[in-house]
Amino acid sequence: MIDFVVHDEGDSAGVVVVEGVKAGRKLAGWVMDQDKDLAVTALSDIPIGHKLAIRELKSGDTVIKYGVDIGRTIAPIKVGEHMHVHNVKTKRW
Repeated sequence: MIDFVVHDEGDSAGVVVVEGVKAGRKLAGWVMDQDKDLAVTALSDIPIGHKLAIRELKSGDTVIKYGVDIGRTIAPIKVGEHMHVHNVKTKRW
């Protein structure tokens, strides 16, 4: 079963596609463009449809999801952490 999806191996975020992800759960991911499996342990509770960090990011790094720049980090983010408005912001403002 797949818990999260990633568009391309160059992305820094995956999208959780199951309900009830709790910190400590081992998650199975699928990288669509390369048809590869990816395993990550959730460090945070993550709601369905929200982003999951699949690589470590420093504050100010660009976040790539589905091959697109979706913003920048405002805090360091570890692999497996929830990515949302508390640690990712748009570059527009």
